[in-house]
Amino acid sequence: MSFEIALRHRIGETAIALDAHSTEPLTALVGPSGIGKTTVLNMIAGLVQPDCGRIAVNGNVLFDSAAGMDLPPEVRRAGYVFQDNRLFPHMRVRANLAYGERLSRPEHRWIGQAEVVAFLGIGHLLDRWPATLSGGEARRVAIGRALLAAPRFLLMDEPLTSLDAARGEEILRVVERIRDELAIPILYVSHSPLEVARLTSCVLRLP
Repeated sequence: MSFEIALRHRIGETAIALDAHSTEPLTALVGPSGIGKTTVLNMIAGLVQPDCGRIAVNGNVLFDSAAGMDLPPEVRRAGYVFQDNRLFPHMRVRANLAYGERLSRPEHRWIGQAEVVAFLGIGHLLDRWPATLSGGEARRVAIGRALLAAPRFLLMDEPLTSLDAARGEEILRVVERIRDELAIPILYVSHSPLEVARLTSCVLRLP
């Protein structure tokens, strides 16, 4: 499992520069607010094009400006857990999960909805509307939807944001289980040194 990242990108007055190689199951990306951590995730996912550089995950090149390569997001197959969850409010939990599954081609699927529901312990939430979920419940559903998209890697953007200590601990345990039990590399953004120290010894810093 590996991330190879060499990026240069400018947004207004902010210049993003990152050169890193990690072979850890979970790699943390840290830095002060506004420095560009979420933009780095978006560049890896294919939602933002870097000014120049190269991105490879598990040896698969996703972007290489020198070679003129820029794979579209659906080909990159990133599982993205956003800070704000981005669950569809008009769909019950079951339908939100099914949407994630529909994003993947059948031959790429390596985990099914029943397995994800059991893994995350969200069976009792399937008929609920997103508006009725607690912050921790919504985050678990968002993680489940990302897993069902058959990702080759996970991008997690501060998944403990806005959660109280008890719900944050629940999500940390979920992240640890994904790290330890699923063969999928994770790039994890956080502001918390304690959170990062618990999850990994591999830390990338911006700037």
